[in-house]
Amino acid sequence: MKYVILIHSNPQPWGHPTAQFLPEHQEVPPAEREQLDRNFEEGFAEVMARGEFVHAEPLGAPSTSRLFRWKDGERVVVDGPYAEGKEHFAGFFLVDVESHERAEEIARLFSGPGETVELRPVMDGGGNGS
Repeated sequence: MKYVILIHSNPQPWGHPTAQFLPEHQEVPPAEREQLDRNFEEGFAEVMARGEFVHAEPLGAPSTSRLFRWKDGERVVVDGPYAEGKEHFAGFFLVDVESHERAEEIARLFSGPGETVELRPVMDGGGNGS
């Protein structure tokens, strides 16, 4: 079963790993930040060792995006970002796991101070994404 782990964040300045550029993460005491980093590294090493990792990509700053829309029968292209909000789509990880529960375990690795992590199943060939 494939799942995508979507990282929503708004680091300032924009950079990756996003947590390093978030005030909420920077406010965590250094020893606790180091432990969070170790927990992630160990957990992700397990994901790799189990062959569950498929692909990942960090995304550039929302200000560099272009939006392509359809309005009044015409194509309209404007500068991004799509939404005015605190968080933007920062990147994704694609995993292939045995169960939804395992996908949730992996998604928890990515959640941290100042970020929102979304877990979503990938649709199968029949159009069933549930």
